Amino acid sequence: MVILVLNCGSSSAKYQVYDWDHKKVLSVGVVERIGLEYSTIEQKSPNRPTYNARFSSPTHKEAIELVLKMICDETYGVVKDLKEIGAVGHRVLHGGEVFKQSALVDEDTINKLKELIPLGPLHMPANIMGIEAVMSLLPGVPNAIVMDTAFHQTMSQEAFMYALPKEWYTSYNVRRYGFHGTSHLYCSKRASVLLGKSPKKTNVVIAHIGNGASVSAVKNGVCIDTSMGLTPLEGLVMGTRSGDMDPAIMPYIMEHVGLSAKEMDTALNKKSGLFGICGLTDRRDVEEAKNKGNKDAELAFNMEARRIKKYIGSYMFLLGKVDAIVFTAGVGEFGVGIREAALSGLEEFGVILDKKANALARSRNGEFEISSPKSKVKVYVIPTDEELVITEDAVALMKGTYNNHMEFKYSFASKKYVNKARAANLKKDIEKNPALKKIIAENSWK
Repeated sequence: MVILVLNCGSSSAKYQVYDWDHKKVLSVGVVERIGLEYSTIEQKSPNRPTYNARFSSPTHKEAIELVLKMICDETYGVVKDLKEIGAVGHRVLHGGEVFKQSALVDEDTINKLKELIPLGPLHMPANIMGIEAVMSLLPGVPNAIVMDTAFHQTMSQEAFMYALPKEWYTSYNVRRYGFHGTSHLYCSKRASVLLGKSPKKTNVVIAHIGNGASVSAVKNGVCIDTSMGLTPLEGLVMGTRSGDMDPAIMPYIMEHVGLSAKEMDTALNKKSGLFGICGLTDRRDVEEAKNKGNKDAELAFNMEARRIKKYIGSYMFLLGKVDAIVFTAGVGEFGVGIREAALSGLEEFGVILDKKANALARSRNGEFEISSPKSKVKVYVIPTDEELVITEDAVALMKGTYNNHMEFKYSFASKKYVNKARAANLKKDIEKNPALKKIIAENSWK
C-alpha cells in the first residue's frame, strides 16, 4: 500500500509518496508557482532520474493531476497504478478549536474547514483546494487531515487566552493556537526515546527553527505553551516575520506612513524579521555577512538568538524540571552558530553545550547529543519528520485505529524504530567524518 502526503500552500504543492509495507519513501516532489504564468515541478526518487518541467497550472487541481501522472510515469514514476494509493494525508494549517486531532475527510469536514478560512486566509483555501482536488481525482480513496495546530490544543486556558476583551474570543475565536504541531509532536516523541523515558514522564523544550520558527514547552508529553499565536506571526524573530512586538506600533506606523491594514499585515509577515533588519533571510547568508563585518547582519543574528534564549528560559521555568532541549527544522538542524548563541549563558541553569559536538552536528541523517556530559539538561539535534506523522495518522484513520497522540502508538516512539534511509546516509556521513559517531544520541538509530 502507498500513502500520498500533500502539503498545499498558497502557490505550491509539496508531496511525498511512501511505501507503507516496506516503510520507505519512494518519491518526494514539489510544484511551485501555481496560478502564475507558468508552474514548475521537481520530483526526486531513489534509482530514478530527477524530473523537472514547466507547465500550466491555473489551480491546485492541475498541479495535483500532474503529480498523480508523474508518480505513475514509466520513466520517473514509483508506482504502477494509482489503485496502489491506500490513503492521502493532507497537512492543514489551522484546525481552530474544531479539530483537536487528525480526522478523516467528508463533506461535513470540508464545510468546517471552510468556516476556519478567516483564521488562515492565505493557506486555508489552498489546503482545501488540494483536498477537493484529490477527492475528485481519486474517488473512494480515504483522505485524512493533519492540523498544524492540533498538538498544541492541550494548552490550558490561561496559556491560550489573550488579555483582550473576552468577546473577541467568544465571537471571533481570538486565542493562541500554535503551529508546527506535527514537528513538535515528532520531536517530543523522539526525545522521549533518546532519554529512555515514557512520554508521560518527559519534559522537553522543542525549538523548531526554520524560516518560520516556534518553541514549545512539553510537560509529561503534552504541550502546555507555545510561541506562535492566533497566526504564525507571534513569537520568535523569523526570516521575514517580526515575532513578538508592541501592538501599539501598528496604529502608530499606519497613521504616520499611511499603511492600510492589509499593507501592515504584509509588512509584519513578509518585510520584517531578519529581512527587515539586514535584508537577508537565509541564516547562512546572515552569518556570512556577520562574519564579514556587516553590523546589520550581526544585529539580526543576535536578535534572533536572544529571542530564542528568552523563550527557552521562560519555558524551562514553566516546566520546572527539564529533561532536554531539542533543536529541529532547517536552521535548528544545521545552525551551529545560532544554537550556541541561544544556549550561551544558561550554564547556571544546568544547560552546558559541548561546543565541539555542536560544531559536528550538521547532518539531517542523525540524532545527535550536543550537550556536555556535565550538563543536567540534555541538548539534542533531532531531524524532524512531519511527513511520517501525517502518513501514520492517515493509515490509522483509514484502519480505524487512530487515537489521541498520548494513547496512539507511533512507530517512531519506539526504541526499535529505525529510519532506514537516514541510517544508510548516516553511515556515509560517518565514513566521511568518523567523529560524528561519537555524538550520536543514546537509543538513536546507528
